[in-house]
Amino acid sequence: MNLTDKMAYLCGMVDGMELDLTSSKEGKVLGKILDVMQEMTAYIVDLQTQVDELTDTCDLLDQDLGDLEDIVFDEDDDEDDDEYDDYYDEDEDNEIQYETVCPTCKNTIVLSESILDKGEMPCPCCGQKLEFGDVTEADFAEDADETESED
Repeated sequence: MNLTDKMAYLCGMVDGMELDLTSSKEGKVLGKILDVMQEMTAYIVDLQTQVDELTDTCDLLDQDLGDLEDIVFDEDDDEDDDEYDDYYDEDEDNEIQYETVCPTCKNTIVLSESILDKGEMPCPCCGQKLEFGDVTEADFAEDADETESED
């Protein structure tokens, strides 16, 4: 028998005993106690429902976290490395990187040759359109020489 059933049984007993809950002092107190107990029963049932839902959610999150931990921290499984080879290009590590300064926000931006080939890009910080024109490695070498001579 759950809490709601017990409360209904108790109310049925009081009704069956034909107690006067309105006129006598003891009856009024008993009536108020029953009202409070009914409200508490409803509140407890609602709380239990919420706890059950939260427990289910926590169990699902725990399972998902366990799966994620297996993927991220599973170093023994070298078979999975092959599936990432399609997305990882070793040549990208060897690509020459350039730096420039945005004239608007003065932030330093790292550029690859592929971005330079496009000729323009928005500044990732402020959104200002940056144009590169025909830039060659020699231009960057000259800029580097000028910077070193100023120091």
